[in-house]
Amino acid sequence: KTSSSSALGPDGLNIAQSFFKPIHNTTPPPPTTRNTKISVVGVGNVGMAIAQTILTQSLADELALVDVNPDKLRGEMLDLQHAAAFLPRTKISASVDFSSTVGSDLVIVTAGARQIVGESRLNLLQRNVSLFRKVVPPLAAASPECVLLVVSNPVDVLTYVAWKLSGFPSNRVVGSGTNLDSSRFRFLIADHLDLNAQDVQAYIVGEHGDSSVALWSSISVGGVPILSFLERQQIAYEKQTLEKIHKEVVEGAYEVIRLKGYTSWAIGYSAASLARAILRDQRSIHPVSVLAKGFYGIDGGEPFLSLPAQLGRSGVLGVTNVHLTEEEANKLRESAKTILELQTQLGI
Repeated sequence: KTSSSSALGPDGLNIAQSFFKPIHNTTPPPPTTRNTKISVVGVGNVGMAIAQTILTQSLADELALVDVNPDKLRGEMLDLQHAAAFLPRTKISASVDFSSTVGSDLVIVTAGARQIVGESRLNLLQRNVSLFRKVVPPLAAASPECVLLVVSNPVDVLTYVAWKLSGFPSNRVVGSGTNLDSSRFRFLIADHLDLNAQDVQAYIVGEHGDSSVALWSSISVGGVPILSFLERQQIAYEKQTLEKIHKEVVEGAYEVIRLKGYTSWAIGYSAASLARAILRDQRSIHPVSVLAKGFYGIDGGEPFLSLPAQLGRSGVLGVTNVHLTEEEANKLRESAKTILELQTQLGI
């Protein structure tokens, strides 16, 4: 176990008390003062992109990194610590032991097995379930009041697995889901209209994968519903054009992986946006993987899939009642069936 330290000199002499002289008439810090702690499990490309973004955005007072590879772990920790002069002050620790995550407010799980050439999706999922059986229970025991954010893929099914293994209430287990898909969606729409993606409201919901659903009916630009605007202005558009944009969203990750070998920066920013919404109780809306039973006609089983959800300090505060067309609602229910088919084969 290693961490940042102010100890200098022989035998780890702590010179802080000698270096600073206290001012007169001081009082100790108030007992309510506490640090915000985030733990990131898995220091691969995704985990470190998330850790780096969390640091640069000053989202935590303490960051704990956990991985099974001690050398990689220590190397990543030192690399981040060496940037201390350019970052907000954050205590960074690294350990192969889950006890280092004790007292976390948010635990982000990025660890997962990689798919072997020719391996079925179900076999890959079973290997990840075996990994989660080793990871999730000790994390839940170390931080029983934390919010658990799952980023590992396939994220929807693994969020369900994490919920079952943790014993947490469903509001405190969230999957990164289609938060990143929706960002890609907003970027492509903004690119077509030559404007800032932050002025576009648009959601991809359902599975983080091939059966995801683009909510075209709810897209707005600067508060103006885009499809109804086109109809009022009698501007013709083809459904094939819309479907092409959705296809680009679905294939976006595959394209990045083909070109550079993995995805990292976009999911780093995506996870950091969710961390900010949760830890700062922003009550902002994000399309994330949640327990979808009872929403939009999804009644069978306990599927986890992405819906526009309000996030705050206790995790998921509620699901937004977004209007769906009949076609969109049917596609969402089909997406739920796709996920349920996998969940039912896990035996959890």
